Amino acid sequence: MPVTAERGYLIPAIGDKYVTCANLLADSIRRYHPTANITILTVDQLPVGDQGGFANDWQCFTASPYRQTIKLEADMICASPIDHWWTLFERRDVVISQGCRDFYDRPGQSRYYRRIFDQNNLPDVYNAITYWRRSQLAMDFFNLVRAIFTHWDQYKTLLKFPDDLATTDIVYAIAAIIIGVEQVTLPVGLGPTIVHMKQHIIGTVTDNWTKELVWEHDPFRINTVAQWGLVHYHIKEWANE
Repeated sequence: MPVTAERGYLIPAIGDKYVTCANLLADSIRRYHPTANITILTVDQLPVGDQGGFANDWQCFTASPYRQTIKLEADMICASPIDHWWTLFERRDVVISQGCRDFYDRPGQSRYYRRIFDQNNLPDVYNAITYWRRSQLAMDFFNLVRAIFTHWDQYKTLLKFPDDLATTDIVYAIAAIIIGVEQVTLPVGLGPTIVHMKQHIIGTVTDNWTKELVWEHDPFRINTVAQWGLVHYHIKEWANE
């Protein structure tokens, strides 16, 4: 894809439910940054076509029309300004976020969703916020991501208790180990983290937090607590509300 701008946000939206989410995310970013460059990447725009689910992720590198890209998972909402991230990232070739927060802004403590990471000493990366600039290192990283997805049957034999299907966070973690974690992450606590609204992170009774907690917009609050950064609301249907 030819470069059309220096900086921009790329939101993959592979599937109808993700298109709705991606539009909500784009609108929430523009609330704070009206002139931001934002591209929503749909299945029809994938450079080599639909490879199936998570395995499309590596195509984001080729599809991005920006020299510097921040890729964001679609099912998130922006709750505060985030343009200071560019200054934080701009001297790096690749940055994958690490760790997550609960809606009280406390570091996520539960490892329920991260057992495979802990059992295999993998970095605690979340692809929900990923930055890259067009560079050889970024190209190498995404070529490796492609190879791991393509040859998952071989790569998963290196892991204890692997999933049958590769997920993006696991693939990014393996790629980070191979390339060098320090090359593709910032020190823990320095880079941005998502608010992760999954049950075991936030301590709800069920997985659907929207049925248990009170939320409101303008500003975005959950149980009266004002949110900042990106909130990974996870319940896709919430985007329609």
